[in-house]
Order: sequence, then structure tokens, then C-alpha cells
Amino acid sequence: MRRRLRTSGRGHGRVQRRVQGRLSGRVYGYGLALALLLTACSGGGQAGPGATATPGASGDIVVASGRDVTGKGGIRQQLIDAWNAQQDREHSDVHARLVELPGSADQQRSQLLGALQSGSAQYDVVNLDVTWVPEFAAAHLIRPLPDTLVGADVIKSVASTARWGGKLYAVPFNSDVGLLYYRRDHLKQAHVQDTDLSKGITWRQLRDLIDAVEAPGRSRPKGYEKGWTTQLGPYEGRTVNGIEAFLSATDGAGLTDENGRYTATVQQLTDGIAELRARSQGAYTLGDAVRSDEGESLTDFADGRTAFLRHWPYAYRTLHQSLTDAQLGVAPLPGRAVLGGQNLALAGASQQADKASELIRFLTSRESERCLLDAGFAATRESAYTADDVTCGVARTPGAASPSASPSGESADRMPRDDHGRPAYARTILLPALRRAVQRPRTPLYGAFTQTFATELGTLFTDDPPGDAELAAELDKELRKVLPG
Repeated sequence: MRRRLRTSGRGHGRVQRRVQGRLSGRVYGYGLALALLLTACSGGGQAGPGATATPGASGDIVVASGRDVTGKGGIRQQLIDAWNAQQDREHSDVHARLVELPGSADQQRSQLLGALQSGSAQYDVVNLDVTWVPEFAAAHLIRPLPDTLVGADVIKSVASTARWGGKLYAVPFNSDVGLLYYRRDHLKQAHVQDTDLSKGITWRQLRDLIDAVEAPGRSRPKGYEKGWTTQLGPYEGRTVNGIEAFLSATDGAGLTDENGRYTATVQQLTDGIAELRARSQGAYTLGDAVRSDEGESLTDFADGRTAFLRHWPYAYRTLHQSLTDAQLGVAPLPGRAVLGGQNLALAGASQQADKASELIRFLTSRESERCLLDAGFAATRESAYTADDVTCGVARTPGAASPSASPSGESADRMPRDDHGRPAYARTILLPALRRAVQRPRTPLYGAFTQTFATELGTLFTDDPPGDAELAAELDKELRKVLPG
């Protein structure tokens, strides 16, 4: 019987808890180096990492955000600490404080909406999922920002997530995109000669590789059950996988236009459902995938139950804490990959708009984005991936022990890096994937859309699923109820 894991939002499950325990709550690897350099002195008297003191205290710029996947006291907190140290050096009486919201992404969205609408929490900066920007902008809960805050250095696909109604309402902070992780060791055991899939594969080739692992008469890897897994539980993960299948089947034809109006046809929905059915068929997909979130699918893959996994960039670092480079590979996701991530926005009711905008500029600068990349996030700026003179603030000899090293001097950071300290896959795989990524429907009614979309697709994973055309007709009817057309 499957061991269920308690996770929230993008929980990492047992794998991530092992990693965070090993790192004793410190930010992974190079991220800490930035704070050590930039702070240069203690921000004496400041709240510690992850402080949850009541927001709105005099002199505070309060940043509301979901949980940082780089752990307690992670890179987001360290960047804020660095800004606070800069304020101390400039003899400013203003400091920033990070308030991490509990619960899943949906729960965090509800908390932010309620807090900003009622004024019950005096947030100045809110870290919004890219799909929330139209909703918060249309409700006048966040303010328009100067276009100069998002320049040509921001990856074009990512920059488009920050706008609504022809205005800039947010600044990309960290991005996300679907990737394909795979077990090199499983492929080698199946006598696959070339285990470098970094140039990309098709879904047909992926299934051929699974067939090779499961060839009759061949011994299977220990613990192996099925070819691949992903996040098909009844939440946003199902929506993401569904959108990736739909856009792959319809050559990128979206479900809505740029104004949030519903544009899909029943035939397009039928094609998308057929693609999703093919990707989730029982012959290749772990049965638990239909109930899995990010944390559970990550654990199943790390435990060897599957050879392939669809996941986000942060999994690259997390998985390398328990798997070696000889065991683990990463490649572009076959077909279309969905863009994710978070953008920083200025709360409409902020009483410190100028300082809050200054903080947003600092947190999304070239150097800060490089730090986010080094810590395991997907950076939003091209320069973080391509400009070798943009660093996290510390010149480091490749291979030297990181500040989070153990007392013996062994680095706790096991993520492969290139000669300039970036994650080894960042420039060749992650950046191109972000450039090609596609967005989920952009609409102020995204909450209603994703609930309807995920619920209707759920019938595909029942014991008696409807046919493609039947399900498409029902999905079309329900989407027309919640989206303007």
C-alpha cells in the first residue's frame, strides 16, 4: 500500500525533508554567499528568517508570499536581508519583512484576496502566481507600475505574464516551466545506449524507452512499477498537465484570447482530451499519478517507482541531493510546456509605494536573479543564464566548499554546476524551455476556470471514463458558463 505524504502547495515530500534536514535550514549552496557579501554586516535588530510578526509595523515594507521552496531562511529571505543591510548603510529607517502564507496555492490566493480587499493586513508587496495577475489587476488590488521595471533583459515569454489590459502590474521574480526528469540508471539497466536526452524527445520516443525498460524477460530496476508519473491530483497540477496536452494537440491554440474571452472549439477540446488520455494511459503511467501532487510524484520518482517524471525546475536541486548525476537526467518536456512562476506586485493600499517599488527593483535586479538561479529557482532574466560577469556577488573557485558545507568541509550542495557556478542544465535546457513555454489562460476569472477545468477532466480518471467527444462537449458547456465568450 502506498505511503501517503503530507504536503501543501508544492511540498517536496520525504525527499525534500531529508534534504532540508541535511542542510539544517540553510539556503542551498551559492544563495547564502550573496547574503554574506551584500549584508557585510549584521542587520542587527531585524526579524529573523521567516519571521511572521504582524505585518504593517511602522517603518516596515511587508512582503506577502507563499513558501520558499529553497527552505526556511531561503534565498528570498536572504535577498530581503541584503536589502535591509543596504538600508542600514544608507541610514534609512525602513526595513522589509517577509511574511510567508500557509497552505496550498489556492489557499494563499484566497488569503491575499481577502486581506487586500478588507485591508485587514497591511501588505505592501505581494508575490503573485503568474495566473493571478489579471484577477488582482482587474479588481484594483495592485497598482500599475512603470514600464521601465521590466526591460529587454527579462525573458520575453516571462515578461508577458506581468501585464494586463495594456499596463504593467507586476515584475517577474522567479519563473517556472515543465521539465522531463529521467532515471539514467533505469535506462542503462535496460541497455539503452544513449542516455543523454537533453536535446529533447517526443512522447512516442518516451513510450519506446519505457517499453525498453519493461521488455519481457528483462529484470526491472528495484522498486520500479510504471514508466512515468506526473501531477494529476484534483488541483492546479491537473490543470497544468491538461493545458500542456491541449496546447500540444492543437499546435498552441489557447482556450482564451488576450482579453480572457473563451475561444476554444469542441473539436479542439476533443483533440486535447485525446492527447491527455494518451499521456495518462495505465500501460505507461503510475496509477498513483491521478492522486499525486508535486511532493508525492517527486518522492515516487526518487524512490525508483518510475523512469520518467514531469516536474518543475526546483526538482533539479532537490533530486540531486539523493541521486547522482549518473542516475539522474533532465530534458525538455515533450510537446508544449506550461509557464509558471511568481511576480512581485505593489499593493494598491500600500502607504510606502516609493520604498516598496525600490524593494521590487532590488529583488528583481540582474544580481538578485542570478542568486535565485544559483539557489535552484528559474531566473527571469536572460543575463542570469548568459552573462558570466553577472554573479551572485561572490567570486568562487568551482568545486570549492559552499558556505553551507558540513564541518568536515564537504559541500552539502550536490547539484551539478557549470564552470561559472550556475546549475549545469540552466543555460542549455532551462533557458530554452522558458523561451518556448506557453501560458495558461489569462483571465481575471482564472480561479473559476481552473476549478471547472480540473473538475471536468477528473472524469477521465474514473473507472468508467466518457469518450473524448462526450467529455469535450461537457467541458465546453461548463467553460462557457464561467468565462465570457
